[in-house]
Amino acid sequence: MVDQAVEAAKRHPDTRQQANFINACLRRFLRERAALVVATDRDPVALWNHPRWWIARLQKDYPTNWQQILRANNTHAPLTLRVNTRKVTVTQYLHTLAATNIVGTQAGENAVVLHKAMPVGSIPGFAQGLVSVQDAAAQRAAPLLLAGWESRQGLQILDACAAPGGKTAHLLELLDARVTALDIAPARCERIHQNLQRLGLQAHVVAADAMSPQSWWPQQCQSELFDAILLDAPCTASGIVRRHPDVRWLRRESDVARLATLQATLLAALWPLLKPGGRLLYCTCSVFKAEGYDQIQTFVTHNTDAALRPSPGHLIPQIGANGDAVPDNQSGDHDGFFYALLEKRAP
Repeated sequence: MVDQAVEAAKRHPDTRQQANFINACLRRFLRERAALVVATDRDPVALWNHPRWWIARLQKDYPTNWQQILRANNTHAPLTLRVNTRKVTVTQYLHTLAATNIVGTQAGENAVVLHKAMPVGSIPGFAQGLVSVQDAAAQRAAPLLLAGWESRQGLQILDACAAPGGKTAHLLELLDARVTALDIAPARCERIHQNLQRLGLQAHVVAADAMSPQSWWPQQCQSELFDAILLDAPCTASGIVRRHPDVRWLRRESDVARLATLQATLLAALWPLLKPGGRLLYCTCSVFKAEGYDQIQTFVTHNTDAALRPSPGHLIPQIGANGDAVPDNQSGDHDGFFYALLEKRAP
């Protein structure tokens, strides 16, 4: 194997001059392999393929679960679909899959997990708006925000930081409501339009900064506060490493505090837009408590009109969990997430 590697290096013009160096490195590894492997096994960075600061933060946040989170991050994520129940039932869609020899399993109320991944364009019914690709953890947002309000009409809902529009669409699939979908990037707002069009849904899509309501919330509308607000806040994405493996190496430890400050600013800017008796669902695709539990505890402490309602809190990814357990347990075959449902007390 060493000889073949060195010969290959000699044949390529970009590595020809390094052939002797490559030969020396490989032969030294063979001589010292046992000691090097032992040293590597003792190094948590090499063992878990995560930055040292990341591992330390998980150890602090989850003293008994940090290993399962890291282990889950090093696996492949399943391909999970959300069925558009305005067009088809889950049972009907499973029959559609079976007719094309595709195996899927229901996981949660409207989720279907495909046993084998495939290109999005090849998913039966995707182009026709029967399904969307959305992780099971992310599918909990709309039902949490709307729980008990299924029969209410004319609700005014704000989806802040809405792109690419998956949660916006889920809200509209569950309830007839006036939804404002907000995102700071015009190009990402176009993605929202495209997704809604594919699903046969409509929302008021606005390209603006959620932290500056005066720039997008007209004066004449300010007497009409929102019944519900969904804030899917920018975060470190520490809960979706298995979908985006590079995120662990692109992030810096300082990003956690920077993003936590941004999240707090968004909460403070949006809270005044909520009616008394209204709900704000705060969520992030992060497992770091600074972006979840700690963030909400600080907010509730400083806002006496904010009441924390029963919420999932941190959803912790785990390998091989039963899909049927996703709606009720913190561990499951889904991404890492955080949810906190806040209700505004009447004055």
